[in-house]
Amino acid sequence: MATTGATTASPVVSGTTPLPAGSSSSSSSLSSTSGATLAGNFQTFLTLLTTQLQNQNPLDPLDTNQFTQQLVEFASVEQQLKTNDSLSTLVSLEQTAQSTQALTFVGKTAVVNGNTAALTNSQATWELNIPSNSNVNVSIANSSGQTVFSGTYAVNAGNNQPFTWNGQGNDGTQWPDGQYTLTATATDSSGNSVGIATQVQGVVSAVDLTQSPPLLTINGQSYTVNQIQSIAN
Repeated sequence: MATTGATTASPVVSGTTPLPAGSSSSSSSLSSTSGATLAGNFQTFLTLLTTQLQNQNPLDPLDTNQFTQQLVEFASVEQQLKTNDSLSTLVSLEQTAQSTQALTFVGKTAVVNGNTAALTNSQATWELNIPSNSNVNVSIANSSGQTVFSGTYAVNAGNNQPFTWNGQGNDGTQWPDGQYTLTATATDSSGNSVGIATQVQGVVSAVDLTQSPPLLTINGQSYTVNQIQSIAN
C-alpha cells in the first residue's frame, strides 16, 4: 500500500512546476499523462484493497483507518491535477486577452512613462510632472550617452507639462533625428531636490506577441500595456 501511495506523489510535483509562457500544449499533455497514471494506480489500489479484504484474517483484520487515509490521499492528488488543468486554462485565456488588447494599440498615439523620445524633423517632446514650483535642470543625451543639451528653467507646479526641444545643442549644433533621452531634476525654493517624472508620446508601431506580457514598440523603445498612461488618438 505504501508503494502505491508513493508512486502517485510524483505527478503532483510535475504538475505544479511553473512552466514558461507559451507551453500550454506541453502542460496539457503532462496533465493528461498524470491523470492516466493516477487512474491506473487507483484501479490497482482498489484491486489490492479488494483482494486483501477478501483474504484478511478474521482474527487480525486490516486497519480501516489506513484504507481511509490512502483513499483521501488519492482524492487529494486527483483534485490537485484538476486544479492545475484549470489554472493552465486561465493562464492561456489571460495571455490571449493580453495579446488581443495589445493589438488594438497598433497605429495609435500613446503616452507612456519614459524619458526617451524621438527627435523627428528637429523636434522632440517630453511631458514633465512638476510637484511644486521649482527650478528644473534638464539634460538631454543621444543614443551614445553623450550630453547634447542642458539647461535650467523656472517651472510652475503641474502635471503633463510639455518640454519641446528643437534638436539644437548648447553650442548651436543641429543634432540629427534619432532617439534622445531626457533627465530632469528640480530644486525647490528651500534648496531641496525634487524628483521629476517624465512621459513620452509616440505612435505604437509594432507589438511583440512572443513576449509575456506583449511588448509595444513606441519611438523605437519597448513598453508593456500597463505602462500606457493614455491614448492621444
